[in-house]
Amino acid sequence: MFAQPVLETGGQKMPDEWTDKDTHHKVVRLTRNGGSNMSFYFHNNPFVGNKMVYYSSNANAAKTDQKLESYDAALSRNKQLWLLDLDSKKMEQLTFQASPMNGEIVNNKSGDVYYQIKDSVWCVNALTKTNRLVYVFPKNFQAGITTVNADNTLLAGVWNEDKEKELFKEHPNKSDYFNVIYEARLPRTLFTVNIKTGELKKIFTDSAWLNHVQFSSTDPSLLMFCHEGPWHKVDRIWTININTKEKRLMHKRTMNMEIAGHEWFEPDGKRIWFDLQQPRSTKFFVAGTDVKTGDEKKYELTRDEWSIHYNISPDEKFFCGDGGNDTQVAKAKDGMWIYFFKPEGDHFASTRLVNMKHHNYHLEPNVHFSPDGKWIIFRANFEGIENVYAAEIAEHK
Repeated sequence: MFAQPVLETGGQKMPDEWTDKDTHHKVVRLTRNGGSNMSFYFHNNPFVGNKMVYYSSNANAAKTDQKLESYDAALSRNKQLWLLDLDSKKMEQLTFQASPMNGEIVNNKSGDVYYQIKDSVWCVNALTKTNRLVYVFPKNFQAGITTVNADNTLLAGVWNEDKEKELFKEHPNKSDYFNVIYEARLPRTLFTVNIKTGELKKIFTDSAWLNHVQFSSTDPSLLMFCHEGPWHKVDRIWTININTKEKRLMHKRTMNMEIAGHEWFEPDGKRIWFDLQQPRSTKFFVAGTDVKTGDEKKYELTRDEWSIHYNISPDEKFFCGDGGNDTQVAKAKDGMWIYFFKPEGDHFASTRLVNMKHHNYHLEPNVHFSPDGKWIIFRANFEGIENVYAAEIAEHK
């Protein structure tokens, strides 16, 4: 056994493993194939057993001078799905497609990984490596999938009309299109696709900007969506039962400039968690609403502990966050860290795991707990190229 080198994280080429000199926690580079490697958006589960699905493309293809929440096919070259064994670090390429693809949709029980190329939905199985065509959208309903339900029978997503697609093309950066799309109030439609039969069902249409569509982690009939737009103007987080069409608001704003967003289901599906600020950029919480009773609980954080995204551990006892720089909503002066959070009463006790001062936050780190709950997995560009890393939660020995 050799001691890990103690190093400042980033600003240089890092070894495969090191100890962050500021936090004394171990950091491991998980992706070691030399390309631009990106883990999934925070609420998209990437794990099949102890293996992780991720995207890899040609070096420096992600262009992180632009704001990236998920991995946009338009910004990458030769983007393919890969599979990483978290124990051995062995990497396997899952897809060999010639056309750009999108989709971060994994059913962790079956190992099916869904993605989309233009109007066609494909599936590659992470265990068998078989690849098949699942569905082709009709010409009069060109849409995109974003989620698979718990029993792997339905895909879901949202359709938008051609006029809205043109607005996105005219305003490619989020800072440009965010208010434009919200103010346009064009119709959007939630839909499902039956994976076995190919039956397309339109579930709900609204003039609101419907977004962040996610199936419950346990209930195959429960779909979450948001009313997207400036968060202080919308009651954002909703669920709909795809069978009864019953819709429920998960959090009602109670004051001027209150915001709630970046919502996700906890593993047992009983609660939806989200970033809550009462009011915006003043008091910071991670809050969770019981999907059946509406009961809400929340944990307070400091300004520097606020994170762009949060996540919860597999046993639902702990949380993590990816921090943020001083251009983000919290205007934190010292917020560029990967955080581990332990609930204590009505607040979080925080532990800093990785100093992110050399990371460009145009690429959002999007934290995940590892399946065993012992590591925080995130993406970063602090070596000058995008890679996926893991930070050990336990104190460095």
